[in-house]
Parts: sequence; C-alpha cells; structure tokens
Amino acid sequence: MTPLTALLGANGSGKSTFFDVFAFLSDCFSEGLRRAVDKRGKFSDLRSRDQSGPITFEVAYREGGLIEGKRPGLVRYHLEIDELDGRPVVASEWMHWKRGSFGAPFRFLDYQYGRGSVISGNAPEQADTRLELPLAASDVLAVSTLGQLANNPRVKSLRDFIVGWHLSYLSTSDTRVVPEAGPQEHLSRTGNNLANVIQFLAERHPTLLDRVFMALRRRIPKLETVQPLSLPTGHLLLTVKDAPFKDGVQARYVSDGTLKMLAYLIQLNDPAPPPFLGIEEPENFLHPKLLRELAEECDVATRRMQMVVTTHSPFFIDALEPAQVWALRRNARGYTEAVRASQMAGVPEQIAAGASLGQLWLEGFFEAGNP
Repeated sequence: MTPLTALLGANGSGKSTFFDVFAFLSDCFSEGLRRAVDKRGKFSDLRSRDQSGPITFEVAYREGGLIEGKRPGLVRYHLEIDELDGRPVVASEWMHWKRGSFGAPFRFLDYQYGRGSVISGNAPEQADTRLELPLAASDVLAVSTLGQLANNPRVKSLRDFIVGWHLSYLSTSDTRVVPEAGPQEHLSRTGNNLANVIQFLAERHPTLLDRVFMALRRRIPKLETVQPLSLPTGHLLLTVKDAPFKDGVQARYVSDGTLKMLAYLIQLNDPAPPPFLGIEEPENFLHPKLLRELAEECDVATRRMQMVVTTHSPFFIDALEPAQVWALRRNARGYTEAVRASQMAGVPEQIAAGASLGQLWLEGFFEAGNP
C-alpha cells in the first residue's frame, strides 16, 4: 500500500467491506472483540459467504525511527478469530519479526485461546526468555492487554498504532448539530463535533486554523469566516459568513459541500494526526471540480499519515498515480479481488502519453472497477 491508496469499484464490489476491516480491528483493540463483533451482527455475518471456520487478519507494518540504532524490521501481526459455544474467541494471535540479516522471522508473541507467551524488551531476540502470561479470557486480545505494559514496547507500538487509526464516515447532517461547548482535539467519525474542533484550533493552533480557512476560501471564494459561538445554554453554534454580507448564518443553512470540504480540511490538518486515516466516498455533496483539489490535499497530508480512500469519482483519481489506485471486482466465484491500475495492460503507457486515470476508467480501459 502506498502512503495514499484509493480503492474504486462498482457497487457491491467490496470497497466498504475492505474499509470495515480497518474499523473492525480498531474496534477490537479499543472496545474488545465481543463488542466489535456485536456491532456487526452475528459472527457468521462476518464470514465470507459459503465459508466456515475462523476469520484471519494479517497486518504487515514497519515502525518509524530507530530501535537500538537500527532501522526496525518488518513486523507481521496475525489475528485469527473463531466462534466457540456461540461467542467469539481469539483462536490464534501472534507477532513476528526478523532481527538479523539472515534467518527466518521468529514469533515474540504467541497466543491461542487466552494462553501463550511473550518475549519482553525493546528488541526481543529468539534466545531471550519467554514469559508465560495467561489472559483473563479466550476473547481477550493479547496485544491489547500486553500492549499496555511498558516492558513490551514492540507490542505497545502495535497496539498504539491500531488504536490510533481513524475511519471517517462524515455526515453533513452531523456537522450541523449544535454540540455542548468545549474544545475537542480530533474530529469524530461522523463530524458531529466540528464546532468543538474549530474552537480547539482557534484557542491552541490559530495559525493552522488560518491556513485551513485560506485553503477553504480558495475552493469557495465567497466564504469569509467560520466561527463557533458560545450560547447561554452552554452549547456551541457554528456560523459561516460570506464576504458580501454583514452577518454570518448558522451552519444548518450552509451548503452540504461547504461543510464537508471544511470538515475534510480540518481532518487533513490535524495537529496530531492519526497514523492511518480512512475516508469513505468523499465525492458525496462535493462539486466534481473540488475533488481533484481534495485528492491533492490528501496527497500532501500523507507526509504525516497513511490514508485509504474509497471512491466512485474519476475526478478524484485524476490527481493520483496508477500505483496509488486499486480497482476492485468480483471474480467468477463471487469473491472480491483487487487489481492495481499500474499493473493493468496499457494503462501506464496511456498515462505516459497524456491520458488521465479518470478518463481511462470511464472509457473502459480498466480491467476492473466497472459495473
């Protein structure tokens, strides 16, 4: 996956399911396995159709910085969940990495059904002592529990990484709510605390907020200011003022596109960004000409975080490179598969000749992603 990855495809091709994999893992770590499953129905609803047995997730990642003066190796996290006596359980959970230049990776965390072991320390080695540390129950994630202990920094790093993921399902109706007053640091999944985050930025990061408003005015020239106003009731009212008029109007009278672009710019300029940000179908309510500029804003934001965007918009992918775009399709067996645009026959050559990705997609040159 590139720093910015876009997923496109027809309705029912699996984009939202892929997106929910990240949300499910994040929920497992922040709310627990049982709650993450219950939010999505029964355990059987999570399985691919006509399948049985456990569900397996694997995440490969590399930490930033140095560990004991060396660039850290690639870490692989494996989670296998199953159902036992009508409840979800962790059938298998392990982490492995390769410390040296030679040899196979070794597991420094290895658990099954709540029992297993971990090698502690900043840079676990295969010869180090393994600690047998049973968990409270078979539905408890080892990484979620052991990652809260300071003597397991590699496990803690993975836990913090996944808990820090942010999946955005912005709702324009939610950005119009009048919340209780009080600054909040990060935008919620639906954007219902937009006024609170603007209040926080105005108090703590006014220069950054000015840059957000400047970027917004470049896209919506008539807009002048956005202000959260404290009400006597203890709530916060978001107002938007257009340049020709003396007074601003309440957010509930502002266009969906203006509020959504504002929310995305706030999200992309978070002073303490998440390590991973997912955005689902940003094109809803936005003018097509704004989507290329939003894609460019996303690309700039990847200097500070990794992003995945699902989209139906050729205008959004016009700003991207073929290696950043994956097209999803259902194969003959009914399951989702993904094809990278840079690996599709003829696409790199046509891009080099001056074509755009969105144009090629609309004209049927993609091997996948079409209705």
